[in-house]
Amino acid sequence: MGKRIIAQRRGKGSPTFRAPSHKFKAELMHPVTAAGTTLNGTVIDVEHDPARAAPIVKVFFDNGVSQLLIACEGMSVGQAVACGPEAEVKAGNILPVGKIPEGVLVCNIEGKPGDGGKFTRSSGTYATVVSHEENRTSVQMPSGVLKWFNPECRALIGVVAGGGRVEKPFLKAGKKFHKMKVRAKRFPRVRGVAMNPRDHPFGGGNRQHPTRSTTVSRNAPPGAKVGHIAARRTGKRR
Repeated sequence: MGKRIIAQRRGKGSPTFRAPSHKFKAELMHPVTAAGTTLNGTVIDVEHDPARAAPIVKVFFDNGVSQLLIACEGMSVGQAVACGPEAEVKAGNILPVGKIPEGVLVCNIEGKPGDGGKFTRSSGTYATVVSHEENRTSVQMPSGVLKWFNPECRALIGVVAGGGRVEKPFLKAGKKFHKMKVRAKRFPRVRGVAMNPRDHPFGGGNRQHPTRSTTVSRNAPPGAKVGHIAARRTGKRR
């Protein structure tokens, strides 16, 4: 008798495969400020968040509230930061994109004014303010695409810290295991052809090969829907 393949077990939604969001420190958002006001604060700590590769900073603001924010390159404990339209244009400060000069690198950009930041949040990423118009600001995203934003959307000045992370190899499978485990990701990933017939449709045989056609219907039932799903063609293009 066969058993459910891993894709079916993941799809059920058990705690084994669910993201352990209870371990994540906070939802990192720009601080909430009254319209037209500027909030000043001081970085009191640099921390690690299991939810992301980029480091985060703890900032104590002059309104008595401490908040976790995404760190940009160059931020350090004791650094003064500001959030608002009157803030200085320097790394670590948060301003509306309409107040940021052209050519400045920014990150953690809001999609809508007040949503806390939705774009360019990964480690080492940044966007560039390109031009300003009356009711919109053009920003070049990391992909190279030019995107228009409301001038009231806020952004963090600078480049997200943690750049170059992917350039360093893991070297050991154990390091990769712990990195994947904190996000409940599947690792190590066993090939279907290396499994037994009861574990995967491609398992079994005297040698490692799929044992059947790798192209399956879009409407194939769970457990059989593996391989090239609804493929128009397979193999090298001639």
